[in-house]
Amino acid sequence: MAKCDEGYLCEVCGQDVANLTDSDLYLRYVVGLLDPEVLHTTPERHIRCNPALAQYIVTQEFEPVIVAGPFDKRTLSKAYVREQEQLLTRGWQRLQQLAEGNLPIIEYPLPEVLKRIEKKTPGC
Repeated sequence: MAKCDEGYLCEVCGQDVANLTDSDLYLRYVVGLLDPEVLHTTPERHIRCNPALAQYIVTQEFEPVIVAGPFDKRTLSKAYVREQEQLLTRGWQRLQQLAEGNLPIIEYPLPEVLKRIEKKTPGC
């Protein structure tokens, strides 16, 4: 099978990341943790296969993820945790919206992330 026929395989579990709504790669892109220039060269994972990030998604539609050890959000600053929960929950909700539409990939990120990207991009 050709590499392009394999789909996007999770670097953690090896299974296909079949849906945008399950994509750790696109979640990180949407919230600004991944530069658009490296989107095509960065390995894919399921959101749940990155529990250190998934634990910050707090909504009834997403089953909570508990992390044990040094990255457990329960051991971190409450202000930092609140900030990450707001950002990553909004990012996950954005993925749900994107799966229903037909936007170009450059418009996937959250509005504040798009503004930062636009500031970095030199004008014509």
